[in-house]
Amino acid sequence: MKILVRSLERTVTEAELLKLFQDFGTVESCKLVLDATTGKSKGFAFVEMPHAREAIKAIKGLNTLRLHGHGIRVKQAEDKPEAESKTENK
Repeated sequence: MKILVRSLERTVTEAELLKLFQDFGTVESCKLVLDATTGKSKGFAFVEMPHAREAIKAIKGLNTLRLHGHGIRVKQAEDKPEAESKTENK
């Protein structure tokens, strides 16, 4: 399950996030989103957990947790809608 983590303090590291989620189970990936120009955190991340039960426990357990003084928001990530094909618009 892909999880969106928002409202992160800019100083939070991927290693810190990984540790938080590993307390709930297996983590497949943890990716802090960085600004392409500055290389600094944009304040959100994506975590993937292969087992839905563990992912749901992590979401419930971590949503609104105070991390570095800020309450974080944790929820299941929504899939991006696929772009319409260009041939459909002709």
